[in-house]
Amino acid sequence: MKKLIAVLLFTSLFAFSKPAQAQEVGISFSYFLPKNGYFSTPISPFSLRGLGIQFGDFIVVQSGFSLYRMSGMNVTDMGDLKTKDPIVGPNFTLLIPAELVLQYVTQNQEFKIKGGGFGFGTFDNKIMNGNLDKAIRTFEGWDAANSDVDFDSGLGFGVMFGAEYVVYVTSQWGLSFEVNYYIGGADFPIKGSYTGGNMAGPLVTREVDYKDATLDFTGLEISLGVIITQ
Repeated sequence: MKKLIAVLLFTSLFAFSKPAQAQEVGISFSYFLPKNGYFSTPISPFSLRGLGIQFGDFIVVQSGFSLYRMSGMNVTDMGDLKTKDPIVGPNFTLLIPAELVLQYVTQNQEFKIKGGGFGFGTFDNKIMNGNLDKAIRTFEGWDAANSDVDFDSGLGFGVMFGAEYVVYVTSQWGLSFEVNYYIGGADFPIKGSYTGGNMAGPLVTREVDYKDATLDFTGLEISLGVIITQ
């Protein structure tokens, strides 16, 4: 959590530093559709995006942050155990992008193509035992399974790309529609055991240590926002 706060402070200092020419601030409502996960919503008003420094007419560097309430996220790299159902959730996820933007500006509109990287951190994580047990039953070919595992969550990183359209209502503010795709992950080692078996057979207990497990942050983000020029 201390690392997250440090990253957020760094982002804020960067975003509000003196710009080369102009600065834009955006307040957005961002919705995330994770791959193999559940639709997730922002925690308003904790989504401040489009903090930008403009260099010339066509290049902008942007950052910001969004705090999500993730409903369910998938975990990959659990050895031979694979599932398309979410394994972690609900949780809180803080997302901080760093974007290089190429823009084309008309009198009252902006078209932007962007790409870059992002960092994220999760807290108040929970294992979705029902989905994990289902994956174990499928993997083992059992009728029943019950897992008892612990986990550790780390900071995650990845790459992103997207596009944005802005139409200005006045010279001071406008409305934006933005779509981004994220590809990233965070270390999420899982350790413990599970017990299960078939109706006609004995119960079996197996130890598990998925030290390479990764919390998958892959998905589509859709944002609606207000852009304010300074």
